[in-house]
Amino acid sequence: MWKKTAIAAIAVLLLTACSSDNETTETNDNTAKNNTEQNDAANGQKEEAEQSSFQYPLTGIDAEKESMQRAVAVVVNNHPKARPQSGLHKADVIHEVLAEGDITRLVAIFQSEEPEKVGPVRSARDYFIQLAQGYDSFFVAHGYSPDAKELLTNGSIDNINGMEYDGSLFKRADFRVAPHNSYISFENIEKGADQVGAEMDTPPASFDFVKSEEVSGEDAASVKVSYFDNPSFSPVYEYDQETGKYSRISDGEPMADYETGDLVQLDNVFIVEAPHRIIDDYGRRIIDLESGGNAYLLQRGKLVKVQWENKDGRIVPAGDAAFAPGKTWINIIPDNPGLDGFVTVQ
Repeated sequence: MWKKTAIAAIAVLLLTACSSDNETTETNDNTAKNNTEQNDAANGQKEEAEQSSFQYPLTGIDAEKESMQRAVAVVVNNHPKARPQSGLHKADVIHEVLAEGDITRLVAIFQSEEPEKVGPVRSARDYFIQLAQGYDSFFVAHGYSPDAKELLTNGSIDNINGMEYDGSLFKRADFRVAPHNSYISFENIEKGADQVGAEMDTPPASFDFVKSEEVSGEDAASVKVSYFDNPSFSPVYEYDQETGKYSRISDGEPMADYETGDLVQLDNVFIVEAPHRIIDDYGRRIIDLESGGNAYLLQRGKLVKVQWENKDGRIVPAGDAAFAPGKTWINIIPDNPGLDGFVTVQ
């Protein structure tokens, strides 16, 4: 009898031991699984954080990876016969500045996006080159003033010019007449850079961007900039509450891409006073882009009066003011009559 009892007791112990071993194995397996899931989640969060840590330097918009593209500056025609233009909706920064008379031209800086083509391309001025140098840009123009030609010939900036590449890199459109019909594709810009031995894999330094979405200032739903009361060069910036951006109206027409119809939409409109002086009978100018001065900064439907400064060759808000992430348009106007004479807030 005692033998049967002993055998039964041993069997119970063995079953208990096996059950304990199974529970321990299951517990260890579950712990390992939980640890693996936690590690995977942590790694996923880390990867997501690393991905979102990259931003385009001139817009502050998140990028999937570090952007290594060099900035490209293109002088774009703004004459009424050149509108609507091509490619401007993809520019990160656009400078609007007087050439001769009361006609403005545009110096468009591309880095985060590349349109298929840009144009019409127009001739350079020395202060256009100065604006492009602030972004270490590869510079594209078709023609030049005497002072601009000297700068380009002396190698002050990597460039290609339609005076040398008309009909090859630069193409003439048949739906417009010269000098309002010169266009260049981004593919040909890259070919041109290769031909002149220009490196294109060094991105520009980043802007400093505002950290908060809160914007103070007076309401500015519609702002007009009048270059000497010429209606063809008196753009209006209209704020859209839904998009949180400004659209630009040129001579009564929304500024849109010729090919796609996409609107030019802006997160910053920066209107700055700068001393202008006419230097010859052709009406060519010297523009002081160094000294700083009064400015209006439009963001998210608000206008604030600030100062501007030249920081490392760029026209930017001074002091605590900064650009918001997104695309920027910079209007450079003569300081006489300045903001009070050229700008109307509606």
